[in-house]
Amino acid sequence: MEKNDLLSNIGGTGAVLLNKIINPKAGSKLYAKLESLNPGGSVKDRPALYMIKNALEKGLLKDNMTIIDSSSGNTGISYAMIGAFLGIKVKIYAPSNMSEERKKVMQLFGAELILTPAEESHDGAIKRSMEEYARGGKDLYYMPDQYNNPCNPLAHYETTGVELLSQTGGNIDYFATGIGTGGTILGVGKRLKEYNDKIKVIAVVPDNEMHGIEGWKYNYSLNFEGFDHNKIIDDFIKVDTEGSYAMLKRLVREEGILCGFSSGANVYGIYKLAGKYSGNFATVLPDTGSRYLSTRVFADL
Repeated sequence: MEKNDLLSNIGGTGAVLLNKIINPKAGSKLYAKLESLNPGGSVKDRPALYMIKNALEKGLLKDNMTIIDSSSGNTGISYAMIGAFLGIKVKIYAPSNMSEERKKVMQLFGAELILTPAEESHDGAIKRSMEEYARGGKDLYYMPDQYNNPCNPLAHYETTGVELLSQTGGNIDYFATGIGTGGTILGVGKRLKEYNDKIKVIAVVPDNEMHGIEGWKYNYSLNFEGFDHNKIIDDFIKVDTEGSYAMLKRLVREEGILCGFSSGANVYGIYKLAGKYSGNFATVLPDTGSRYLSTRVFADL
């Protein structure tokens, strides 16, 4: 990457204190990283860049090949943005109930978007992308495989976690975030625990399988080499969809941050934790709410 090119601007996002959500006078603080400030508008720019750079360096991704993968939205946008910049074709399988804005953004960047049945959820998109990859082979396609590629958590270990420590002066007691691929919680969590093994890493998870938090998996698996979830994640906090949506509205109206569903869920999880524990909390706000304006949540705002 050149110093001032588009890709060099991935990462380095700001962190803010959410003083309206967690009152510092009560003895706790909440730091949140604004990942919508990445060029592609989400935290997924970080792992997408790491996976694609690694593939180019190792010769796994060559001229005239196509990047193929499944995505619930944001990673697909990141692939598409980076592909547009590098002149690489991108093919994304995604559930048809993904927000219209995210579909449009991917297509604007030039990605080929194949929609899979909504009732199959993201697992259906994963299955169908793997089938197409098997048909086309490694000469036609490069599949980053974000659910198993160790460059996913490595991106957060080397960037997001380092930035959080710098921005908070290392004064973190709890780091909490949701699980989509698991890259963020494992990468940031490992970095924080190496800095201070007393920091608690808490996974925020939906309370039922039919939840409405886009990008989060209820039945998740964490299979990244070098990132043992049993040594990184200390505990879990369950959140309901309606409470997460209500917190999203508070972030918009009270903190002035237009963020997405998972941001509301992350902060709602910490809000629940802060009712039991005091200390300094940290999280990420993964993307911008402008990608969900057509959904019922924002229609009701």
